Amino acid sequence: MTNHSEPTGLVGEAKITLRTAGELAEALPYLLGFRPDDSIVLVALHKGRFGGRVRLGIPERTEDWHAVARQMAQCLIGECERRDGHPDSVVAFLCQDAPTPGPDAGLRIMQQLRPLAQLLRTECGGLDVPVTEALCLSEGRYWSYCCARAECCPVEGNVIATDGTSVMAATAAFAGIQVRGSLGRMKARLAVLETALVTDQTRALDAAAMDLVPRIFAGTPRQEVEAATLDLARLVMLRFADAPGEVDALAADLKDDELLAHDEAASLILGLQDRLTRDRAAEWMEGAEAVHALRLWRALARRCVGPYGEYAAAPLALVGWVAWSLGDTVEADQALEMALGADPRYTFARLLNEARADGLDPEPLRRSLRVGRTDPDADSAPDTPSGVVDDDCTSATGVDGSRPSAVAVPGGAADPGMSRATRGLEAALRRRGERRPGAGTRPARAGARAPRRPTELRRPRRQRSRGDG
Repeated sequence: MTNHSEPTGLVGEAKITLRTAGELAEALPYLLGFRPDDSIVLVALHKGRFGGRVRLGIPERTEDWHAVARQMAQCLIGECERRDGHPDSVVAFLCQDAPTPGPDAGLRIMQQLRPLAQLLRTECGGLDVPVTEALCLSEGRYWSYCCARAECCPVEGNVIATDGTSVMAATAAFAGIQVRGSLGRMKARLAVLETALVTDQTRALDAAAMDLVPRIFAGTPRQEVEAATLDLARLVMLRFADAPGEVDALAADLKDDELLAHDEAASLILGLQDRLTRDRAAEWMEGAEAVHALRLWRALARRCVGPYGEYAAAPLALVGWVAWSLGDTVEADQALEMALGADPRYTFARLLNEARADGLDPEPLRRSLRVGRTDPDADSAPDTPSGVVDDDCTSATGVDGSRPSAVAVPGGAADPGMSRATRGLEAALRRRGERRPGAGTRPARAGARAPRRPTELRRPRRQRSRGDG
């Protein structure tokens, strides 16, 4: 669930008054920073001003709607109470386009989602916060679930203004606010490839695993694997920096995919499963270096194909971290949501998710990671056979040449040290004080909640190693 708590209602220094359902529908992309699709969005109001907001994908199963409605209401209202006090009301948006466009496609979507809108109204009302408006946005039109007057809310719906000439659009343009494309386009930049490259990339991942696993068990020092991974990452980043830029985001991603060889992507994906190597990579978080690193992490997330889907958690978490460090909270939230979808137990992504939901400043984590640049041995582990390590994975596969469902992973839960990044995040979260249970969280998928470590429990001091974080 994407959970924002920054006040909205002012664009730059200009105050905007929204009086109609149509103006609310048009304003939604400016509130989120992108055009939501297949989404439930709840926005709180405090004395006529926009407050916190939460977004979650619409569950495919109607059986999940009640639980999701309750969770979203509790999340939004609980977080608002912790930050700004009890909200006065909530505006709900249900955004979904029909799979097959047609003359009445939007109307059918509106009717199908009506029970979900009623559940949202009931759950918010049960927490003493009325839903003053509930809108369905579909096929470029909007419908109100709260108004039955045909003169303002006809059966066929009203067209959403998209010509950019409204007061909202003009004020946002003056303030320099840009609205991203649809949520689907944002996800496409991070989603696993579904092209002819999949077969070759899968073979490259298999070959890299079969090369690396025997070396790990033969006693190859993890520092050697780390150095090779980071050196290769720097080489690819320089290649990206020298390539001509592309204006269109998807065209830029295609160019990056062309510049990244299959074997290079495979080596980097496997190398980043080690939490200490990942922390070193996370140090590329500022300036031009961060921009090129972000391109690389996106490209690697797209290459986690076939049985290596869980390995996308590492590059996706790095996308989330670097985007957040650069101030792009929209991409950060989307990447972290997808990272937890790939692996709900991935500690680094889970803690970043909590920190973003809590509205923390990324600077404390940046300071923690800068230590690695001035003191490379600050978080080094004993020089023992290890290698590719995932946060909580303990399974190992054979090396008989068969395709692994996951690469061999020594360590894991039995090797429970914490990385510098994890320690920095947990320390920052502890400094926030005791948090209201259940508030400010973003589950990875609709109706699912990633496991969370209670903030009041401190992890006992243990020997640092590579199995957690």
